[in-house]
Amino acid sequence: MIINLRNSRAYAQFSPSLFRRFFPTESHIQNLHVNSNEESSPISCSNHSPRRTHLVSPNNMTPKVHVQPTSDVVSLNKSITNFVRAGDLESAHKVFDKMPVRTTVTWNSILSGYTKVAGKMKEAREVFDKIPEPDSVSYNIMLACYLRNCGVEAALAFFNTMPVKDIASWNTLISGFARNGQMKDAFDLFSVMPEKNGVSWSAMISGYVEYGDLEAAEELYKNAFIKSVVVETAMLTGYMKFGKVELAERIFRRMAVRNLVTWNSMIAGYVENCRSNDGLKLFKAMIESRARPNSSSMSSVLLCCSNLSALPMGRQVHNMVSKSPLSKDITACTSLISMYCKCGDLDSAWKLFVEMPLKDVITWNAMISGYAQHGAGRKALHLFDEMRNGAMKPDWITFVAVLLACNHAGFVDLGVQCFKSMKEFGIEAKPDHYTCVIDLLGRAGKLDEAVSMINEMPFKPHAAIFGTLLGACRIHKNLDMAEFAAKNLLELDPKSATGYVQLANIYASTNKWDRVAKVRKMMKEHNVVKIPGYSWIEIKSVTHEFRSGDRIHPELKSIHNKLNELDGKMKVAGYVPDLEFVLHDVEEEHKEKLLLWHSEKLAIAFGLIKTAPGTPIRVFKNLRVCGDCHRAIKFISEIEKREIIVRDTTRFHHFRNGICSCGDYW
Repeated sequence: MIINLRNSRAYAQFSPSLFRRFFPTESHIQNLHVNSNEESSPISCSNHSPRRTHLVSPNNMTPKVHVQPTSDVVSLNKSITNFVRAGDLESAHKVFDKMPVRTTVTWNSILSGYTKVAGKMKEAREVFDKIPEPDSVSYNIMLACYLRNCGVEAALAFFNTMPVKDIASWNTLISGFARNGQMKDAFDLFSVMPEKNGVSWSAMISGYVEYGDLEAAEELYKNAFIKSVVVETAMLTGYMKFGKVELAERIFRRMAVRNLVTWNSMIAGYVENCRSNDGLKLFKAMIESRARPNSSSMSSVLLCCSNLSALPMGRQVHNMVSKSPLSKDITACTSLISMYCKCGDLDSAWKLFVEMPLKDVITWNAMISGYAQHGAGRKALHLFDEMRNGAMKPDWITFVAVLLACNHAGFVDLGVQCFKSMKEFGIEAKPDHYTCVIDLLGRAGKLDEAVSMINEMPFKPHAAIFGTLLGACRIHKNLDMAEFAAKNLLELDPKSATGYVQLANIYASTNKWDRVAKVRKMMKEHNVVKIPGYSWIEIKSVTHEFRSGDRIHPELKSIHNKLNELDGKMKVAGYVPDLEFVLHDVEEEHKEKLLLWHSEKLAIAFGLIKTAPGTPIRVFKNLRVCGDCHRAIKFISEIEKREIIVRDTTRFHHFRNGICSCGDYW
């Protein structure tokens, strides 16, 4: 077997000087103005006053021309803008209503607040109609409001009435068509634009990418006579979305100028393409380049940490966030909570959750999901009750987390009750909800009820639902239903390695080796390769990866000695190897050796050797932990007096004093 011993430089600690460059001493967040320049979005919402500004008295509405507005007007305009950006339209209006003199910028600022809120078209139009002398910014804001509330056709009608159209006007409408998937209309508009800038090309490229037409995006990119940062970023984002990482990297390397969106797109692309290690390296390079990360940057890099189970690196990122303006950002803090949950540090996640002064539904979902994944079903449900009793309304993702909590805790009746209660919140059940309930029923042995639910679903079941049923059949050794589930699964997904392997495992557990051979032959005929199982553990920022039967690790002899020592102690304590989990028709003595060398046991033994007595051990596995390993780890935790945390594909297992947090229900 092959083992990768990785010492990722991406885990290297950030120096104090680097940190000072990352976040300056001032604690304010710079305001980002949106205008029609190439490096901005298509809508022009600049706050800068023109050299000659119309001051309007609300009493007689007669414009008076002054060279500069008073400092009070400028200050109040900024207050309105800040309230609007914070989503507090009510406070913005209070300032607006009390102003004795208003400039066009004042009107534009309050008007822009309505573009952020759906369903405010009538109010926005009333404000717009009262503007004494609307400028191009006013019209562009209103155009965006039509797009948000009335659709592209209504926006086009308004566009045609505009007395003056600047580049931002054209870009706004083109982006609207592109977001709506109407690429022909977008291209027709793009073709007749009197003048184009980088945003124009970027909107079209991004539209084709979202539409799924990478070839058209590439053709447009090649013909673009402007290769600005937004154009390059749009194309590399498209390449990342289509899995063409090397092409995205090629664009990134040759870019003379990169903005924050460029860095964020690359890091997020690495995450999406399962290259989180590269994402961490690029994040470090981003900081070295003096770019200042925002909440999107942090979300992506924390996903990298979660995927790699890189808790030390995640803590470094938390340290950065806590000393920056992002410490009050809901998105950044929620990403930290999610990272801690996925890396096995539930206490840190809860501490951060409690300390957050403001939370949104995503924050609540992250914490409820964290409890669910760790098997703390009662805590998850208690938090859900607290959420319902407060002002926060649950969404469909909340119920996925709640059903997962019921599943992992074995609360069958409560889970079914929660599923039925979704309608009270106006939430229609999605395939994810059905999958959770089918898993809940299946694990509880209610296989017939699970099949009935599949048959009664309002939509065609997908492959994952039959995969869930097949997993339950293995637990309860129901061969007939397993064959039914496997047949449906493989019809929907003929390349499903999980389907073949699960079925072979069920046959092996009942000693039907001829059928095991038949399944393996089918896999070979369909070119289906079994996903290799492996486990990993991080020791002093070095990730050690193990595969079952590993023979390459430089300290393998010490690991085997430790396992042999543990094997003897476990058997004295009552452990009996469960040979059912050996999927090869070999002698029993050899089966025991194969079980002893499972990847999770190798990783745990290495952790016991390399870490101080009494400290927790965190091991991660890419597949479900097998039943024999689960039983053995309980014995090891008791013998070694250690907490052992194992994350597999379904949940976290916390082993303490011979007991697992899952209650042997997983």
